[in-house]
Amino acid sequence: FRIGPDGVAGTNFALWAGGAEAVDLCLFDEAGKETRARLTEWTHEIWHGFVPGVMPGQRYGFRVHGRWDPWTGARWNPAKLLLDPYARAVDGEYASFGLSPELYGHVRDWPDQHVADTVRDDRDSAPFVPKGVVVQDDDDWSDDRRPKTPWADSVLYELHVRGFTKRHPGVPEELRGTYAGLAHPAAVEHLVKLGVTAVELLPVHQFAHEDHLLRRGLRNYWGYNSIGYFAPHAGYAASGTTGQQVGEFKRMVRALHAAGIEVILDVVYNHTAESNEYGPTLSLKGIDNQGYYRLTSDARRYADYTGCGNTLHVVQPHVLRLITDSLRYWVTEMGVDGFRFDLAAALARSMHDVDMLSPFLAVIAQDPVLRRVKLIAEPWDVGSGGYQVGAFPPLWTEWNDRYRNAVRDFWRHALPDVREMGYRLSGSSDLYAWGGRRPYASVNFVTAHDGFTLRDLVSYDRKHNEANGEGNRDGTDDNRSWNCGAEGETDDERVRALRRRQLRNLLTTLLLSTGVPMLVAGDELGRTQRGNNNAYCQDNEIGWLDWSLLDDPGWRALFDLVSRLIALRHRHPVLRRRAFFSGRAHSADGLRDLAWFTPRGTEMTEGDWYAPAATLGMYLSGRDIPGRDERGAPVLDDSFLAVLHAGDRAVSFVLPGPPWADRYEVLVDTSREEQARAPRVTHRSGAEITVPGRSVLLLKVTG
Repeated sequence: FRIGPDGVAGTNFALWAGGAEAVDLCLFDEAGKETRARLTEWTHEIWHGFVPGVMPGQRYGFRVHGRWDPWTGARWNPAKLLLDPYARAVDGEYASFGLSPELYGHVRDWPDQHVADTVRDDRDSAPFVPKGVVVQDDDDWSDDRRPKTPWADSVLYELHVRGFTKRHPGVPEELRGTYAGLAHPAAVEHLVKLGVTAVELLPVHQFAHEDHLLRRGLRNYWGYNSIGYFAPHAGYAASGTTGQQVGEFKRMVRALHAAGIEVILDVVYNHTAESNEYGPTLSLKGIDNQGYYRLTSDARRYADYTGCGNTLHVVQPHVLRLITDSLRYWVTEMGVDGFRFDLAAALARSMHDVDMLSPFLAVIAQDPVLRRVKLIAEPWDVGSGGYQVGAFPPLWTEWNDRYRNAVRDFWRHALPDVREMGYRLSGSSDLYAWGGRRPYASVNFVTAHDGFTLRDLVSYDRKHNEANGEGNRDGTDDNRSWNCGAEGETDDERVRALRRRQLRNLLTTLLLSTGVPMLVAGDELGRTQRGNNNAYCQDNEIGWLDWSLLDDPGWRALFDLVSRLIALRHRHPVLRRRAFFSGRAHSADGLRDLAWFTPRGTEMTEGDWYAPAATLGMYLSGRDIPGRDERGAPVLDDSFLAVLHAGDRAVSFVLPGPPWADRYEVLVDTSREEQARAPRVTHRSGAEITVPGRSVLLLKVTG
């Protein structure tokens, strides 16, 4: 929308459709009546035109004319109303796409399924398609202050906009499950008390629900099925869907920024909701199928590196432009602070192979807006050669699933030795100490939205996904979980106590590790999904946070421990280093920045790393931390000894003597339920202390 120099108000519409023969702009009034206007201007394969009198709030779509020849990848069908890929907002009933067969460019119920996708369906889809909405963007964000938290100081918190507040008693009922609900003081207060520095929101781009879910009476809950890369998902708006969702999203960002919390979006640019050749025609497929999607040598089929039916053809300039325009829009116009890229390896593929010099990564690296925000890769896809952990270039951080696997295996006592654990605790230098990368290139996590919650990780040996309606076949079988002696919920208090201790162990390990910790919303409360490790379609109490857990003293104690550990991390730079440990002495007394100890109080030898072990002592020196503070002075901190013991029985541990320390004070003992009441016990060096079975001790050097 704009007002021209002659004072005429209207909207400029533009659509890239390289091989199309014609493009119609379709305007809809409140009753759904359609008015069509042919776009006659054509510049660099972009069809465009200025329409006077079209104001913000106008609902619209496109119809694109061209050949119907699926055998060569051409799937134009003007009977199908198409969503503008650049639409700033989407309106319609739930602003989603339903089961109607009219949504398909081909005759879905054609008797011969072998050629069903090649028979064109000429029924009009407009009555069933949510419409784009003209939005006026004139916010300069002059009243907003971005937190700009350095990577090394960050603590991420992955949450679902709807699930986080849907059951929150402090949020007004009409705001629960919305952007306004997340912006409510009651929701923000929890984040502030916890101490996290950024929320990582599961997808908020406009998405569609898959046909197979709707047929089972379910919905896509997570949102990894995008169809509008500029539009905030309308289903999360409390204020309306004819453009109001844009302002509501911005107010949410402002509220979080005011609390010192950054906003990171989980984005899905690797595929769209249009699926494969048998999927619906909603937008890109009908605009220029061959131009937007990777096709196989049989152009009728789609190359699928995502497991979702299609893959965007990111090496095409117009596709790359769509993605980068979207990213810049969310930074400059919507105020967000960074992105987590779903299946990022698919975006880094050139023609077929993953290429770290690919056009996508090259464009991001030189973009003056995008290179300054937080960039997180999920460094894999489902195609051949798609696993790329540790391979992304500088500027990028990565979800480190090797950290997740090592920590899970250590605490269920399944590691053959402790070599892997040593690397993961100290920042994963084996993966990231190249090309100028830093320890904060590793996003450390034990759980994520995909998989068991932390409580379920210690409560189930097997997945229980029956509620998904797929015969429990969906979801991974590689959970690396341990139920502590009983499958699922139990009244056995010994098992329950052990599970709570294991939760404390896992969370303490995460927050003491070098790198960027990521928590999943609700893990600090003991949230359960009843053993479902693939709750992507559970838009119900399985997927939503249960805030009543805070009323239970045991789960409240877990929250208190997590907030205390995050506060400890914020206070002590030795726990959030900006450079890798060297393992060398930097002072005359021979004290090294990192040392590892056996229960005998002796430094670990190479043979100790290869031997089976359940106990690991990690010494972090605060004397020689690389870098300078804001005044240019050397960074100095306390030194710490962390003792991690995964064995069932208690073990004796000899505290290292000089030069490491003369005295130690116990700060955290995960064998205790109530950390706040734990006595601050002091031990002299050389003392033989008892480390309870399956516990972590964190000791501060006091002399």
